[in-house]
Amino acid sequence: MSDFHHGVQVVEINDGTRVISTVSTAIVGMVCTASDADAATFPLNEPVLITSVQSAIGKAGKKGTLAAALQAIADQAKPVIVVVRVEEGKGEDEQSALAQTVSNIIGTTDANGKYTGLKALLTAEAVTGVKPRILGVPGFDSLEVATALAPVCQKLRAFGYVSAWGCKTLSEAMLYRDNFSQRELMVIWPDFLTWDTATSTTANAFTIARALGLRAKIDQEQGWHKTLSNVGVNGVTGISASVFWDLQESGTDADLLNEAGVTTLVRKDGFRFWGNRTCSDDPLFLFENYTRTAQVIADTMAEAHMWAIDKPITATLIRDIIDGINAKFRELKTSGYIVDATCWFDESANDALSVKAGKLYIDYDYTPVPPLENLTLRQRITDKYLVNLVSSVNSK
Repeated sequence: MSDFHHGVQVVEINDGTRVISTVSTAIVGMVCTASDADAATFPLNEPVLITSVQSAIGKAGKKGTLAAALQAIADQAKPVIVVVRVEEGKGEDEQSALAQTVSNIIGTTDANGKYTGLKALLTAEAVTGVKPRILGVPGFDSLEVATALAPVCQKLRAFGYVSAWGCKTLSEAMLYRDNFSQRELMVIWPDFLTWDTATSTTANAFTIARALGLRAKIDQEQGWHKTLSNVGVNGVTGISASVFWDLQESGTDADLLNEAGVTTLVRKDGFRFWGNRTCSDDPLFLFENYTRTAQVIADTMAEAHMWAIDKPITATLIRDIIDGINAKFRELKTSGYIVDATCWFDESANDALSVKAGKLYIDYDYTPVPPLENLTLRQRITDKYLVNLVSSVNSK
């Protein structure tokens, strides 16, 4: 066919930077039990999307952990939630039934390839269209469950909150923390208390569910660069164990717990979580927001560049990618989410053979915003202001 044309042709050239949107972070994912929940609304081992928390409570039944966990979250915020309901264990005695429940929560892959329990959260995005990033198992996060939660958090680039299960004393909680090394986990001890309207008594306030809800609230109102610590918690009336805390005094129970990597609870102008630290064995991710910043930036940059995959590798394409990332970094810096960040092209990492093989390496670094954990106010006494006092006596 001839290329001859008598007229006008338009050829679109779609070069240029693309706008990068930050991934959604205020999405809760949790595994719960509820034998009397509406089976159509909450089918077993299926990720269920909840957009109206308070409305979902009416379908959650009265038994198990689901209704109480949803209410604890609803007390804090109105986040999007992905719930996986699992069957409560049955056995000859309470101990064997509990063991079966733990196994159901941890989950597996059945003969049909279906993921169950915690592992079902891995399929949440495919099933519901949203990716949970704030994870927990309120009321049932034993050591075995918390251990299984950690790799799920890693695979989803999510952050998990777990209780110091079964710990009665400060020393037990500190020792319990040593079971974990993952930057994606935070251990919390003791528990909040609240008024249970069903039994008309003071009961456990589902502390982990309140942490999930508060984390989502902070993400929505302040951002993922702010830690869980020192933000008022709704719906609680007390703390289950005595923890000595003083804002000005060092060496308190709260200090010991925080230093050991355990977030504790305090009462000061309401009730609050107190502690910023993760279970990370790498000091680079000592603080909760350091981990979440790494997760958010990684997913944001990866998800934003699907458009570039399979395009011809050209200098224009490379510059467009770098310019887009740097533009996003400037936005995050201006908004206070990071201290600063830079993206660049390293020629030494992109030799002819790797480019020929269709591989491209783009580098960037960033600095997360440190939380103010220790403020020292340096007070001095001086007589230099007395000069002004004396001279002002006869100045009028």
